[in-house]
Amino acid sequence: MANNRLSSVRTAVQVLKAFTSSTPSWGVTELSNHLGISKSTTHRVLSTLTDEGLLEQLPQTSQYRLGLVMFDLVAAVPSQRGLHEAVLQPLSDLRAATGETVQVGVLDERHVIYVERLDSPNTLRFFTELGRRNHAHCTASGKVLLAFSSSTKRKRLLDGWDLIPKTEFTIVSTSELSAGLTAVRRQGFAENRHESEVGVGSMAAPIRDARGVTIASMSVAGPVERMDRNWSGMSEAVRKMATVASKRLGHK
Repeated sequence: MANNRLSSVRTAVQVLKAFTSSTPSWGVTELSNHLGISKSTTHRVLSTLTDEGLLEQLPQTSQYRLGLVMFDLVAAVPSQRGLHEAVLQPLSDLRAATGETVQVGVLDERHVIYVERLDSPNTLRFFTELGRRNHAHCTASGKVLLAFSSSTKRKRLLDGWDLIPKTEFTIVSTSELSAGLTAVRRQGFAENRHESEVGVGSMAAPIRDARGVTIASMSVAGPVERMDRNWSGMSEAVRKMATVASKRLGHK
């Protein structure tokens, strides 16, 4: 019986996680095919979540989307609210100093999720959807978050990790990645040139809370050709603003 309950909860979580910024609404059949669960089970879960206000059904299309209760739940998470308040001004200052797209990311296992973003004012800019996931091993944000994770967590993530090559410049060896993370910890920031997308570069620095734990990364990203004009200046700016955000979170 306990296993059945856990299975039902797991299915409900899978359904909720399917709603993203790129796919904000789903029909029953499409979601059933996407998750690989039966149409009847999908319908029951969607109906239950709708009854509880976590989802809502669009009358025009009969598709489902996240309900208002989800926004209440997000607002009730103190750490995320505190992070948002702490990074807002330094993130804005970083964009003003660099003229490029700036972001805040958090680690979710072997992926980085961007939770804050301010776009570059330039016509040619780097676009990342808020809430988008990217592979941690080929982004500056991901490498910072991996580097400043606990040694136990870092070892667990690196063990058996099949590094996906996004470009010809992507690191695909865990030993090379591990050595790179050691360098990141030593220098205090991470870099990415063409590793996740050819022509795009980024650099990131850790954001720490009052305990000194790295809870997020602050990064700047844009066309490598443009960023190369002041690469060292940008790395200094991102470290400075990440430090400001950390102090606002109570880090000394």
